[in-house]
Amino acid sequence: MDSIIKFNNVTFEYESEENTSKVLENFSLEIERGTFNVILGHNGSGKSTLAKLTNGLIKAKSGEVLVNGMSTMDEEKEIDIKRTVGLVFQNPDNQIVSSIVEEDVAFGPENLGLSPEESRERVDNALKATEMYEFRDKPTHKLSGGQKQRVAIAGIIAMEPECIVLDEPTAMLDPRGRKEVLNTILKLNKEKNITIILITHFMEEAENAHRVIVMNDGKVTADGKPCQVFAQTDVIKEAGLDLPQTTDLLSKLKEKGFSVSGGIISADECVKEVSKLLDLEEI
Repeated sequence: MDSIIKFNNVTFEYESEENTSKVLENFSLEIERGTFNVILGHNGSGKSTLAKLTNGLIKAKSGEVLVNGMSTMDEEKEIDIKRTVGLVFQNPDNQIVSSIVEEDVAFGPENLGLSPEESRERVDNALKATEMYEFRDKPTHKLSGGQKQRVAIAGIIAMEPECIVLDEPTAMLDPRGRKEVLNTILKLNKEKNITIILITHFMEEAENAHRVIVMNDGKVTADGKPCQVFAQTDVIKEAGLDLPQTTDLLSKLKEKGFSVSGGIISADECVKEVSKLLDLEEI
Protein backbone atom coordinates (compact mmCIF):
# COMPACT_ATOMS: atom_id res chain seq x y z
CA MET A 1 0.00 0.00 0.00
CA ASP A 2 1.37 3.42 -1.03
CA SER A 3 0.54 5.75 1.86
CA ILE A 4 0.68 9.51 1.48
CA ILE A 5 0.01 10.22 5.18
CA LYS A 6 0.97 8.12 8.20
CA PHE A 7 0.13 8.66 11.86
CA ASN A 8 2.51 6.60 13.97
CA ASN A 9 1.55 6.37 17.68
CA VAL A 10 0.55 10.04 17.77
CA THR A 11 -0.44 11.71 21.03
CA PHE A 12 -1.86 15.24 21.09
CA GLU A 13 -3.33 17.32 23.87
CA TYR A 14 -4.64 20.84 24.29
CA GLU A 15 -3.22 22.69 27.27
CA SER A 16 -4.72 25.59 29.22
CA GLU A 17 -4.03 27.19 32.56
CA GLU A 18 -6.82 25.15 34.14
CA ASN A 19 -6.24 21.70 32.68
CA THR A 20 -4.85 19.48 29.95
CA SER A 21 -7.19 17.74 27.52
CA LYS A 22 -5.78 14.73 25.71
CA VAL A 23 -7.43 14.31 22.31
CA LEU A 24 -5.37 11.56 20.67
CA GLU A 25 -3.26 8.93 22.41
CA ASN A 26 -0.98 6.46 20.61
CA PHE A 27 -3.07 7.04 17.50
CA SER A 28 -2.04 5.27 14.28
CA LEU A 29 -3.59 5.56 10.83
CA GLU A 30 -2.47 5.43 7.20
CA ILE A 31 -4.10 7.18 4.24
CA GLU A 32 -3.53 5.55 0.86
CA ARG A 33 -2.56 7.74 -2.08
CA GLY A 34 -5.31 8.58 -4.56
CA THR A 35 -8.20 7.49 -2.33
CA PHE A 36 -11.36 9.25 -1.20
CA ASN A 37 -11.64 8.93 2.59
CA VAL A 38 -14.48 10.10 4.82
CA ILE A 39 -13.95 10.59 8.55
CA LEU A 40 -17.04 10.64 10.76
CA GLY A 41 -17.36 11.52 14.43
CA HIS A 42 -19.20 13.69 16.92
CA ASN A 43 -17.82 16.99 18.21
CA GLY A 44 -14.80 16.29 20.37
CA SER A 45 -14.04 12.93 18.77
CA GLY A 46 -10.64 14.14 17.53
CA LYS A 47 -11.36 14.38 13.82
CA SER A 48 -10.64 18.13 13.45
CA THR A 49 -7.43 17.71 15.44
CA LEU A 50 -6.45 14.95 13.02
CA ALA A 51 -7.08 17.32 10.10
CA LYS A 52 -4.79 20.00 11.52
CA LEU A 53 -2.07 17.44 12.22
CA THR A 54 -1.98 16.26 8.60
CA ASN A 55 0.01 19.24 7.33
CA GLY A 56 1.71 20.43 10.49
CA LEU A 57 -0.73 23.21 11.37
CA ILE A 58 -0.44 21.73 14.87
CA LYS A 59 2.29 19.36 16.08
CA ALA A 60 2.04 16.04 17.87
CA LYS A 61 3.26 15.88 21.46
CA SER A 62 4.71 12.44 20.78
CA GLY A 63 4.79 9.99 17.91
CA GLU A 64 5.06 11.26 14.35
CA VAL A 65 2.99 12.33 11.38
CA LEU A 66 4.63 11.58 8.03
CA VAL A 67 3.63 13.18 4.72
CA ASN A 68 5.33 11.49 1.78
CA GLY A 69 7.86 10.29 4.33
CA MET A 70 8.51 13.83 5.64
CA SER A 71 7.96 14.45 9.34
CA THR A 72 5.71 17.39 10.20
CA MET A 73 8.13 18.06 13.08
CA ASP A 74 10.92 18.83 10.60
CA GLU A 75 10.89 22.62 10.18
CA GLU A 76 12.97 22.37 7.01
CA LYS A 77 10.19 20.34 5.38
CA GLU A 78 7.35 22.62 6.49
CA ILE A 79 6.82 24.34 3.13
CA ASP A 80 7.02 21.05 1.20
CA ILE A 81 4.46 19.48 3.54
CA LYS A 82 2.03 22.39 3.19
CA ARG A 83 2.41 22.17 -0.58
CA THR A 84 1.60 18.46 -0.42
CA VAL A 85 -1.44 18.68 1.89
CA GLY A 86 -3.93 21.52 1.57
CA LEU A 87 -6.58 22.28 4.19
CA VAL A 88 -10.11 23.55 3.58
CA PHE A 89 -12.15 24.60 6.61
CA GLN A 90 -15.82 24.93 7.46
CA ASN A 91 -16.24 28.65 6.83
CA PRO A 92 -14.96 29.74 3.39
CA ASP A 93 -15.02 33.40 4.47
CA ASN A 94 -12.07 32.59 6.74
CA GLN A 95 -10.00 31.50 3.73
CA ILE A 96 -11.02 34.05 1.12
CA VAL A 97 -8.54 36.94 1.19
CA SER A 98 -9.35 38.93 -1.96
CA SER A 99 -12.45 40.71 -3.22
CA ILE A 100 -12.30 39.20 -6.74
CA VAL A 101 -12.50 35.45 -7.39
CA GLU A 102 -9.43 34.99 -9.61
CA GLU A 103 -7.30 37.25 -7.40
CA ASP A 104 -8.18 35.12 -4.40
CA VAL A 105 -7.26 31.88 -6.18
CA ALA A 106 -3.99 33.47 -7.36
CA PHE A 107 -2.93 34.35 -3.81
CA GLY A 108 -1.32 30.96 -3.11
CA PRO A 109 0.61 30.53 -6.38
CA GLU A 110 1.89 34.10 -6.22
CA ASN A 111 3.21 33.50 -2.72
CA LEU A 112 5.07 30.45 -4.03
CA GLY A 113 7.05 32.84 -6.23
CA LEU A 114 5.78 31.39 -9.50
CA SER A 115 6.06 33.30 -12.74
CA PRO A 116 2.98 35.28 -13.85
CA GLU A 117 2.49 32.83 -16.73
CA GLU A 118 2.54 29.72 -14.53
CA SER A 119 0.40 31.40 -11.88
CA ARG A 120 -2.17 32.35 -14.54
CA GLU A 121 -2.27 28.79 -15.84
CA ARG A 122 -2.75 27.33 -12.37
CA VAL A 123 -5.53 29.77 -11.52
CA ASP A 124 -7.41 29.04 -14.74
CA ASN A 125 -7.04 25.27 -14.29
CA ALA A 126 -8.19 25.43 -10.66
CA LEU A 127 -11.24 27.52 -11.52
CA LYS A 128 -12.17 25.15 -14.34
CA ALA A 129 -11.72 22.12 -12.08
CA THR A 130 -14.17 23.59 -9.57
CA GLU A 131 -16.49 24.90 -12.31
CA MET A 132 -15.95 28.49 -11.15
CA TYR A 133 -14.14 29.79 -14.26
CA GLU A 134 -17.13 31.78 -15.47
CA PHE A 135 -17.15 33.59 -12.10
CA ARG A 136 -13.44 34.51 -12.25
CA ASP A 137 -14.04 38.28 -12.38
CA LYS A 138 -16.95 38.31 -9.91
CA PRO A 139 -16.81 39.88 -6.42
CA THR A 140 -16.40 37.13 -3.83
CA HIS A 141 -18.96 38.71 -1.49
CA LYS A 142 -21.70 38.19 -4.08
CA LEU A 143 -21.19 34.43 -4.30
CA SER A 144 -23.41 31.83 -2.65
CA GLY A 145 -22.07 29.72 0.19
CA GLY A 146 -21.41 26.77 -2.09
CA GLN A 147 -19.66 28.98 -4.65
CA LYS A 148 -17.45 30.52 -1.95
CA GLN A 149 -16.45 27.07 -0.74
CA ARG A 150 -15.56 26.07 -4.28
CA VAL A 151 -13.40 29.20 -4.58
CA ALA A 152 -11.66 28.20 -1.33
CA ILE A 153 -11.05 24.73 -2.79
CA ALA A 154 -9.79 26.27 -6.05
CA GLY A 155 -7.30 28.31 -4.04
CA ILE A 156 -5.94 25.08 -2.58
CA ILE A 157 -5.92 23.30 -5.96
CA ALA A 158 -3.88 26.13 -7.47
CA MET A 159 -1.12 25.17 -5.04
CA GLU A 160 -1.19 21.73 -6.73
CA PRO A 161 -1.35 19.60 -3.56
CA GLU A 162 -1.35 15.81 -3.73
CA CYS A 163 -3.88 15.66 -0.91
CA ILE A 164 -6.75 17.89 0.20
CA VAL A 165 -8.18 17.66 3.72
CA LEU A 166 -11.64 19.21 4.11
CA ASP A 167 -12.87 19.81 7.65
CA GLU A 168 -16.70 19.98 7.59
CA PRO A 169 -16.72 22.02 4.35
CA THR A 170 -20.49 21.64 3.87
CA ALA A 171 -21.64 22.27 7.45
CA MET A 172 -22.75 25.85 6.73
CA LEU A 173 -24.27 25.15 3.31
CA ASP A 174 -27.77 24.47 2.06
CA PRO A 175 -28.47 21.18 0.18
CA ARG A 176 -27.64 22.73 -3.19
CA GLY A 177 -24.33 24.12 -1.93
CA ARG A 178 -23.48 20.77 -0.33
CA LYS A 179 -24.09 19.00 -3.64
CA GLU A 180 -21.88 21.49 -5.53
CA VAL A 181 -18.98 20.98 -3.13
CA LEU A 182 -19.34 17.19 -3.05
CA ASN A 183 -19.40 16.98 -6.85
CA THR A 184 -16.21 19.06 -6.93
CA ILE A 185 -14.50 16.77 -4.40
CA LEU A 186 -15.46 13.63 -6.33
CA LYS A 187 -14.27 15.16 -9.60
CA LEU A 188 -10.87 16.07 -8.16
CA ASN A 189 -10.40 12.54 -6.84
CA LYS A 190 -11.54 10.74 -9.98
CA GLU A 191 -10.02 12.97 -12.65
CA LYS A 192 -6.89 14.32 -10.96
CA ASN A 193 -6.21 11.45 -8.54
CA ILE A 194 -5.98 13.89 -5.63
CA THR A 195 -6.19 12.13 -2.27
CA ILE A 196 -9.25 13.37 -0.39
CA ILE A 197 -9.89 13.32 3.35
CA LEU A 198 -13.40 14.61 3.99
CA ILE A 199 -14.46 15.22 7.59
CA THR A 200 -18.21 15.52 7.93
CA HIS A 201 -21.30 15.14 10.08
CA PHE A 202 -23.45 14.19 7.12
CA MET A 203 -23.56 10.41 6.77
CA GLU A 204 -24.85 10.58 3.19
CA GLU A 205 -21.60 12.25 2.08
CA ALA A 206 -19.83 8.92 2.63
CA GLU A 207 -21.79 7.18 -0.12
CA ASN A 208 -19.08 7.38 -2.79
CA ALA A 209 -16.04 7.10 -0.53
CA HIS A 210 -13.45 4.37 -0.94
CA ARG A 211 -13.07 4.23 2.82
CA VAL A 212 -15.02 5.39 5.86
CA ILE A 213 -13.35 5.93 9.23
CA VAL A 214 -15.44 6.44 12.38
CA MET A 215 -13.78 8.18 15.32
CA ASN A 216 -14.98 8.21 18.92
CA ASP A 217 -13.04 9.68 21.86
CA GLY A 218 -9.82 9.91 19.86
CA LYS A 219 -9.93 6.32 18.61
CA VAL A 220 -10.91 4.64 15.37
CA THR A 221 -13.95 2.47 16.11
CA ALA A 222 -14.81 1.46 12.55
CA ASP A 223 -12.79 1.44 9.34
CA GLY A 224 -13.66 0.03 5.93
CA LYS A 225 -15.80 0.40 2.85
CA PRO A 226 -19.05 2.36 3.36
CA CYS A 227 -21.21 -0.78 3.21
CA GLN A 228 -19.00 -2.50 5.79
CA VAL A 229 -18.97 0.42 8.21
CA PHE A 230 -22.66 1.31 8.01
CA ALA A 231 -23.60 -2.33 8.55
CA GLN A 232 -22.19 -1.84 12.08
CA THR A 233 -25.20 0.11 13.30
CA ASP A 234 -24.32 -0.30 16.99
CA VAL A 235 -20.86 1.20 16.44
CA ILE A 236 -22.35 4.16 14.55
CA LYS A 237 -24.83 4.85 17.34
CA GLU A 238 -22.19 4.46 20.07
CA ALA A 239 -20.16 7.14 18.28
CA GLY A 240 -23.08 9.54 18.73
CA LEU A 241 -23.94 9.56 15.04
CA ASP A 242 -27.27 9.21 13.27
CA LEU A 243 -27.64 6.47 10.71
CA PRO A 244 -28.43 7.54 7.14
CA GLN A 245 -32.19 7.28 6.58
CA THR A 246 -31.72 4.49 4.04
CA THR A 247 -29.49 2.48 6.36
CA ASP A 248 -31.83 3.04 9.29
CA LEU A 249 -34.86 1.87 7.30
CA LEU A 250 -33.19 -1.34 6.13
CA SER A 251 -31.79 -1.97 9.61
CA LYS A 252 -35.29 -1.80 11.10
CA LEU A 253 -36.63 -4.13 8.40
CA LYS A 254 -33.84 -6.56 9.18
CA GLU A 255 -34.73 -6.45 12.88
CA LYS A 256 -38.29 -7.40 11.90
CA GLY A 257 -36.99 -10.51 10.17
CA PHE A 258 -36.94 -9.33 6.57
CA SER A 259 -34.06 -10.47 4.36
CA VAL A 260 -32.32 -7.25 3.27
CA SER A 261 -28.72 -6.18 2.85
CA GLY A 262 -27.16 -3.98 5.53
CA GLY A 263 -24.91 -0.94 5.25
CA ILE A 264 -26.65 0.61 2.25
CA ILE A 265 -26.50 4.41 1.96
CA SER A 266 -27.64 4.97 -1.63
CA ALA A 267 -31.34 5.77 -2.07
CA ASP A 268 -31.38 3.80 -5.35
CA GLU A 269 -29.91 0.71 -3.67
CA CYS A 270 -32.43 1.07 -0.84
CA VAL A 271 -35.29 1.16 -3.36
CA LYS A 272 -33.98 -2.05 -4.95
CA GLU A 273 -33.92 -3.82 -1.58
CA VAL A 274 -37.45 -2.76 -0.72
CA SER A 275 -38.61 -3.72 -4.23
CA LYS A 276 -37.35 -7.27 -3.65
CA LEU A 277 -39.48 -7.51 -0.53
CA LEU A 278 -42.53 -6.40 -2.46
CA ASP A 279 -41.66 -8.80 -5.27
CA LEU A 280 -41.72 -5.93 -7.78
CA GLU A 281 -39.20 -5.06 -10.46
CA GLU A 282 -39.66 -1.34 -9.84
CA ILE A 283 -41.36 1.04 -7.40
